[in-house]
Amino acid sequence: MTSRVTLISPAVTSALREARFDDGSCEVDAAGMRRARSAAALLRGADRSAASPSTRCRQTAEALGLPAPEVPALAALDVGRWRGRTLTEVSAAEPDAVASWLADPARAPHGGETVRELCDRTGAWLEDTARTPGRVTAVVEPDVVRALLVRALGLPEPAFWRLDVRPLTAVDLSGRAGRWNLRVGAPLGEGP
Repeated sequence: MTSRVTLISPAVTSALREARFDDGSCEVDAAGMRRARSAAALLRGADRSAASPSTRCRQTAEALGLPAPEVPALAALDVGRWRGRTLTEVSAAEPDAVASWLADPARAPHGGETVRELCDRTGAWLEDTARTPGRVTAVVEPDVVRALLVRALGLPEPAFWRLDVRPLTAVDLSGRAGRWNLRVGAPLGEGP
């Protein structure tokens, strides 16, 4: 039994443009909504869909025409007291904490969740999803895409910071029995 999971990152928001730790309430901007609506016709059909429980993921899913229920396991990394601040602001105020966080996936100097915990939480969702055959499309935060790739491909956790996820792009995974393959370079709407 093969499962196919397409991960779509949300359309552009001001938080993404500003490198701001989103508090979950940032809305997709007008250009991002137009781009998501135009991409809707290009999406492959899915048996199931899901979304991170943030405003931008819900809005992107809606613009894509996906009936995507919010899935708490797909929530963005909890960055604790850094929420709502830019990376530049946090780096200036807490340079040692940021350096520690970026170097050690088991550290959460912000009082939130560690990268390791995010990888474990989202990886459990992926394995649970694989128990039901078919195609799943999930609109998820960029950090969730990175965490899922770390777990699916068995990458070392520090690789989390080496994966860039652009707005409104798709990543395809296929697998069975705990073994996942990554399909890279497919624009939205291209067949399997």
